Amino acid sequence: MEILDRYIDQLLEKSSPQAPVWNIEKIKQGKKPTWNYIDGCMIKAILELYHIKKDSRYLEFADSFIDYFVKEDGSIASYDPEEYNLDNVNAGKTLFDLYHLTGKGKYRNAINTVYSQLEKQPRTSTGNFWHKLIYPDQIWLDGLYMAQPFYMEYELTYNDGKNCLDSCRQFFNVYELMRNSRNGLYYHAYDDSRKSFWCDKVTGLSANFWLRALGWYAMALIDTVEIMPDSMEQERSRLSGIYRELIDSMLPYQDEETGMWYQVVNRGGISPNYLETSGSAIFAYAIMKSVRLGLLEPSYFDYGKKAFDGICSRYLSEKEGELQLGGICLVAGLGNKEMREGTFDYYMREPIVRNDAKGVAPLILAYVELLFADKK
Repeated sequence: MEILDRYIDQLLEKSSPQAPVWNIEKIKQGKKPTWNYIDGCMIKAILELYHIKKDSRYLEFADSFIDYFVKEDGSIASYDPEEYNLDNVNAGKTLFDLYHLTGKGKYRNAINTVYSQLEKQPRTSTGNFWHKLIYPDQIWLDGLYMAQPFYMEYELTYNDGKNCLDSCRQFFNVYELMRNSRNGLYYHAYDDSRKSFWCDKVTGLSANFWLRALGWYAMALIDTVEIMPDSMEQERSRLSGIYRELIDSMLPYQDEETGMWYQVVNRGGISPNYLETSGSAIFAYAIMKSVRLGLLEPSYFDYGKKAFDGICSRYLSEKEGELQLGGICLVAGLGNKEMREGTFDYYMREPIVRNDAKGVAPLILAYVELLFADKK
């Protein structure tokens, strides 16, 4: 995958903490860089690339990027834990690795800063973290990826596993509340209060199955299960079963030609639905990784590899020496002043962009899994 190596190098050469070229949201908004989940996704992927390739350039880039935001006392520039936004926890995952690799005490202190948010994060009646303070009583699939792997790793590393079962229960609640028992897919979000204009007033659920949200959930499961100890075998086994059910539920919707999935997963034949890069890359990564970890049978690897190949064939292109990855949904959510109502039409009208880290980072992670497979 020489073309992917060149693409990654191109992105890194053009990026700095002050101006990462993969954060298309910030670029479009004309805003200064902040501590955010998009950059967190990218730096996590770069660190994983470092571990498999042992190329110091990747570690140096990741370290300098995160170092720019983290102050000596462990506070983080532009990050306020009391915003209670789960998205802001995601970049904290990089701190564990960077502390281990560099020994910088400020990274250890910053881990505590991020954890301080989860200690006081508001919760639904079921005990799940609110997705954000500005979205009271709401659980979004996105939020499980943003927060739960960090939460589990902190508990196991620094808190004697005290709240590990709390993390597991939040997954179990999502399984009970947000999964459609007929097709095995999960709705994007749930409002415990039933007050949001976008939710069903009986179930509290949003209306559709958004690909990237399902992907975030799959990543949350696999990344959390990966670090759970043998002492939690019962919970690990249950989460692994939930994960396998999810993958088996996604496979009937995988596009036969490209191996990708559609933006609204179960409505592939309806225009203008499209094969979307970020969610497809997430599932490519999750499937191949879970084969490596033994959660799925080896035969499943081909499903992930097919998605990876389909993305590269369909959306990774070169023009005048510049590589670009297209087909990426910029953002999708529910509520607020933009009237994100969660209909099929809503998911269709969100911008489709190129080179955004929400697509690039999971493609790099999928690439890492292919490199693992080649080492066997």
